[in-house]
Amino acid sequence: MPRYAANLSMMFTEVPFLDRFAAAARAGFEAVEFLFPYEHAPEAVAAALAGNGLRNVLFNMPPGDWAAGDRGLASIPGREREFRDGVATALRYAKALGTPRLHVMAGLLADERDRAPRRATYVANLRYAAAEAAQAGVGVLIEPINPRDMPGYYLNTQADAHALREEVGAPNLKVQMDLYHAQIVEGDISTKLRRYLPHIGHIQIASVPDRHEPDGGELNYAVILPLLDELGYDGWVGCEYRPANGTVAGLGWMRRL
Repeated sequence: MPRYAANLSMMFTEVPFLDRFAAAARAGFEAVEFLFPYEHAPEAVAAALAGNGLRNVLFNMPPGDWAAGDRGLASIPGREREFRDGVATALRYAKALGTPRLHVMAGLLADERDRAPRRATYVANLRYAAAEAAQAGVGVLIEPINPRDMPGYYLNTQADAHALREEVGAPNLKVQMDLYHAQIVEGDISTKLRRYLPHIGHIQIASVPDRHEPDGGELNYAVILPLLDELGYDGWVGCEYRPANGTVAGLGWMRRL
């Protein structure tokens, strides 16, 4: 049976962020993930984890100015110093929280003609992030994101993500496979899991197309979740979905699936 981590950026939003840890623990979760912890001191987040017997399995490195539209910096030439500062910040939080892996967001691509020139920046930044993280015993992840939810995002397909992983050549760099994004972009989920699983560092789930609880929609998790067991996946499955009618009211899917 997969091990589930509650995504506190989407779940338990009925209460403030630092109160969501207790809510997740009361609901039976042993682990959590979230997008960004940086609005809170690392000591405060660490206390929320420890006080509720939770572990943090994932968060994102700083994405730039999110409010201004940034969605990561790794592929953007001219912002390398800001990217490196973000790596240092993320690793400082990871040390305080005991976080084993960090997601590096690629950034947006305004003009498709810039894709090839920006790849060199992306690869160089990933090599830097992976090397710094390796010294701290931390893994680095890249995630393909669908262009409907995040128009212009640089990385969209599993094949491209794994090609980048191979090009970077860092042992601690893996791919974060969000099955919601993968289904929207390309489908064929079972085959891709069988092909890529040794190089997948984290999996996330949600229904398609609405991104609600995973017991509805077009993607059959009653088939996918047992497949993860069959393939020997021993990582966490992040519940990165928006509850349809309240977080706790929607958690029956874990018993049904």
